[in-house]
Amino acid sequence: MRILITAGPTREYLDDVRYLSNASSGRMGFALAEAVMVAGHQVALACGPVSLTPPPGCELHLVETTDELLAKCNELFPGCDGVIATAAVCDYRPRTRFPGKLAKTGVSLELELVETADVLADLGRNKGTRWIVGFALESNEYAHVNALRKLKEKNCDVIVLNRPTAIGSESNRIELIDAGGKTVAVYSGTKSDVASQLWAWIEETIVSRTT
Repeated sequence: MRILITAGPTREYLDDVRYLSNASSGRMGFALAEAVMVAGHQVALACGPVSLTPPPGCELHLVETTDELLAKCNELFPGCDGVIATAAVCDYRPRTRFPGKLAKTGVSLELELVETADVLADLGRNKGTRWIVGFALESNEYAHVNALRKLKEKNCDVIVLNRPTAIGSESNRIELIDAGGKTVAVYSGTKSDVASQLWAWIEETIVSRTT
């Protein structure tokens, strides 16, 4: 099989040197890429700006903005059997990107933000016979409900719920939620261990059903 994995953050520029982003390290996506490859499959890794080395033999595609990630996913997804979308996409961008570097003027700058493209939703609309595993980072008491809504809206097979404590961390705790809203698995440990357990579950539960 050939699996598309998205990883890391995206950046949305205010001017030529400043941008909106988040603290995603990309470790979860890279750990999943390694787990999938150890299992004998091919990986196309679409990744935002991170300081990580991909597994040997991994097909790496570097992107920066959300639009670039969307374009790369649309290019790669037709040639893949499924996607694991771990990327922490920047949800907003400045409406206007200013040329050069904005200088201080002594007065406040009002910044208008607009939503970026919804990469996972776009993949869901073009899913066809392929499978989709999405990630949802949620921080409040409605985390499970919000993750389930995302699963349905994005046409995922399963959604992986994790918390802000995962950002930049070497470890993670994830909860797998199926289309019926049931928690079907919970894994915790290093991101490498969690990735191996998650991929084993995907192979046993999703891949076996679609092959």
